[in-house]
Amino acid sequence: MPIIETRNGPLEHVLIDGDPDLAPLVFLHGGLGCIAAWGRFPAQLAAATGRRALVYSRHGNGGSGPDPLPRTDRYMHVHAQGVLPELLDALGIDHPVLVGHSDGASIALLYASVRPVEAVVAMGPHMYFEEQNRLGIEAARASYAAGPLARKMALVHNDPATVFTRWSEVWLSRGFRDWSIEDDLDVTAPVLLIQGDADEYGSLDQIHSVERSVRGPVRRLVPEGCDHYPYLVRTELVIDTARDFLAAHTAGAAVESGR
Repeated sequence: MPIIETRNGPLEHVLIDGDPDLAPLVFLHGGLGCIAAWGRFPAQLAAATGRRALVYSRHGNGGSGPDPLPRTDRYMHVHAQGVLPELLDALGIDHPVLVGHSDGASIALLYASVRPVEAVVAMGPHMYFEEQNRLGIEAARASYAAGPLARKMALVHNDPATVFTRWSEVWLSRGFRDWSIEDDLDVTAPVLLIQGDADEYGSLDQIHSVERSVRGPVRRLVPEGCDHYPYLVRTELVIDTARDFLAAHTAGAAVESGR
């Protein structure tokens, strides 16, 4: 796996070829995610849109180096407005299409508030802490302790225990109860919101909050019976919707619609 050195240590990443005239896709995984956890979805979406793509694992996740930064309630802000800009600048990527899931969707919205992007595809974004977050993470903690989630994470992370502990502890901390990014967003780019109606980590109020907080065109997709992982559960629907959304709302619209 290719590695790029950053101020905070090495990041594993994959670059997928595509049309250099179209803004590249940048995939931002969830709190327990990494390159491998995306499965074939990044390659499939890149192929469907004809775009180049960057997929990487944040520090501490997958095969990237340990995260040297303290895990505070500002960790998504820190990545969105510090680590990610450094990475994209090093790779010569600007005005990307950000494709984020869970924590990665929140990071995408925070990045798009301070740097230009062509569009954001946000799956299961977190806008503020709610009781459903706590219940979902408590259930994940029980699954990890019982073994199934721990075994699954061990397949894709060098240090799964640290990944799980750092993620769950900050979300379940007392200080995180007041966490919100509602007042931090200044997004004018087009935003596609995707959240399953059976998402175990957040209610649909989360995407309603995004709709209220951004200023550009917004479309939402709520797959029925889908959990927190629409890109795995309803892959074709997500790809078709994202392709059509980008064709209609980005500078590459004429190129994509002619494919």
